[in-house]
Amino acid sequence: MAAFTELTASLLPLLLLAAFLYTYLRRRSSPLRPLPSPRKLPIIGNLHQLGAFPHRSLHSLSQHHGHLMLLHFGSVPVLIASSASAAAEIMKTQDSLFSNRPKLSIADRLTYGSHDVGFAPYGDYWRRVRSVCVLQLLSNKRVQSYRRVREEETSLLIRKIASSPNLANLSEAFQKMTNDVVCRIALGKKYSGGGEGMVFGEIVDALIELLGTFSVGDYVPWLGWINRINGLDARVANVAKMYDEFLQRVIEEHREKGDGSAVDFVDVLLQFQRESEEKVEDYTIKAVIEDMFNAGTHSTSTALEWTIAELIKNPRTMKTLQTEVREIGKSKDEINEDDIEKMPYLKAAIKEGLRLHAPTPLLLPREPTRDTKVLGYDVARGTQVMINAWAINKDPASWGEDAEEFRPERFLDSSVDLRGKHLQFIPFGAGRRGCPGITFTLAVNELALAKLVHKFDFGLPGGVRVEDLDMTEASGVSVRRKSPLVVVATPAA
Repeated sequence: MAAFTELTASLLPLLLLAAFLYTYLRRRSSPLRPLPSPRKLPIIGNLHQLGAFPHRSLHSLSQHHGHLMLLHFGSVPVLIASSASAAAEIMKTQDSLFSNRPKLSIADRLTYGSHDVGFAPYGDYWRRVRSVCVLQLLSNKRVQSYRRVREEETSLLIRKIASSPNLANLSEAFQKMTNDVVCRIALGKKYSGGGEGMVFGEIVDALIELLGTFSVGDYVPWLGWINRINGLDARVANVAKMYDEFLQRVIEEHREKGDGSAVDFVDVLLQFQRESEEKVEDYTIKAVIEDMFNAGTHSTSTALEWTIAELIKNPRTMKTLQTEVREIGKSKDEINEDDIEKMPYLKAAIKEGLRLHAPTPLLLPREPTRDTKVLGYDVARGTQVMINAWAINKDPASWGEDAEEFRPERFLDSSVDLRGKHLQFIPFGAGRRGCPGITFTLAVNELALAKLVHKFDFGLPGGVRVEDLDMTEASGVSVRRKSPLVVVATPAA
């Protein structure tokens, strides 16, 4: 007993030192300060603070609570990142850890159990399907192969506007143009106008609207019954069924053609299905095609719509752009894609439009696959992570005090690009989950904008001054203008 007491006494200093070191190291590895978080209400958490325009509401909250803050949407913890440094940590430094997607019920039902590229969980399936998109559907070579489609459809856009007797609805015209481009490239022919085409256009519109619809059951599970009462569940089921039946008919038409040529995206995906060592279901083809319409129609036309609106609102900037384009196109009947490479101001105007009006202001949510830290804060596995691209793209810390102004000149002598390398400018996201269709979107919008300013001068109807042009947003996953962009388009002298 005495020997045991002596041993304990001799070890006591070592035990105390070990306890001190353990406590010290735990404190050093713990967050430097509590993660900022606004007060929440019982049951709904911070849902009441989202408002009609979550990107704006969350930006306002971040002004008070910091560029990293923790909210609770119902029972789900949600980390909001509103700075380039936070985005870099999530989409660059720890990109693989944050590349998973949370399961969202409406998107899951509309994308065949999240079998598309955008919503698929991170893993082997996602890597395989994204590789097909990047290498086969949206590579630079493939995008260039559809040059004739872009040039024909943008020429039709110009003719449509020129034939408008009084006013031109650019919002409507841009949406039809981008839909026709995507239909020809993805499906092999146009589906617009009357009959089946009109039905398909309505399906795509409804599908994109539903993808941006908030489902309370995702965050407060016991309130999921509300979607049955308000008809949301029935709408989702109906749109999913119509979309599936239409795309299945398109797939069967391509199979019956059976000549083995890869003319459009469906052909390429069917070839991939035939040659793949692993079984590829038809629903994978349909889910990937759905992504093409989600990103290639509304998001593309919305970006073009906002850019031309900003140019109209800023006559000096419009004049600078017209001078550049018209000088290059002065001896041409029409601008072509070779001319675009000689137009740095046009490319800068497109970037500036995307900076101020990101097609998806809140990037699709991510979630970490294990517990981690972000800039010293603990983030638990399963936390939803939302990156406010709208706030980051307009942050004065990155863009200066004139960050709210439309000024393409800021890109003329800048290396900052929009492909995900520079985290202060992320209109298409970044990292593994960045949008793979950037080249496609830019090719359409640059050519369309060049042709528009080459052929027309723009004014507003009813004597409205350009500085009074309404720039109010409409809510949705892709933030459009609340009112259509209706203009007086006068042929350039």
